[in-house]
Amino acid sequence: MQPPRKSSVPARSLAGEPLRQKAIALLARREYARSELERHLVARGGERGEVRVLLETLATQGLLSDARYARSMVARRIGSRSRRRIAEELKAAEIAPEHIDAALAETGLDDEATLVALWQRRFGRAPSDERDKARQVRFLQSRGFTLSAILKLLRRELSNDRSR
Repeated sequence: MQPPRKSSVPARSLAGEPLRQKAIALLARREYARSELERHLVARGGERGEVRVLLETLATQGLLSDARYARSMVARRIGSRSRRRIAEELKAAEIAPEHIDAALAETGLDDEATLVALWQRRFGRAPSDERDKARQVRFLQSRGFTLSAILKLLRRELSNDRSR
């Protein structure tokens, strides 16, 4: 009986290929932050060390980029979140501050204009009572806008409503 033939390809690369395919399939759908993709792949059975090596390879190949993820996230959130809220979400995704600052600077986001446009789309009318006002305030605060900016907008809309 002959001993089994040894493959010329190391076993480690064979084991890593399905992991690479999973990563590529995920990246084909949308941009991922490095930390987010790492959690995803570890949850799907990848060994943390192996996943980190794979992510480094994908980053050097230009397939994974936190800067590109930050730009993508900002583009998706424009019009529905404040600058502060977008920055918090990117920070939670472990994106480097320089990538966050660059992505936000590229857009020229104006929080006041975003607040007015979002309020107009969502509500379009001044609150009818205190309960309605509280509901509008909670919604806008959950999108990252400051209470002072929200109350200023609502006061302006209430005075516009009364003058009509």
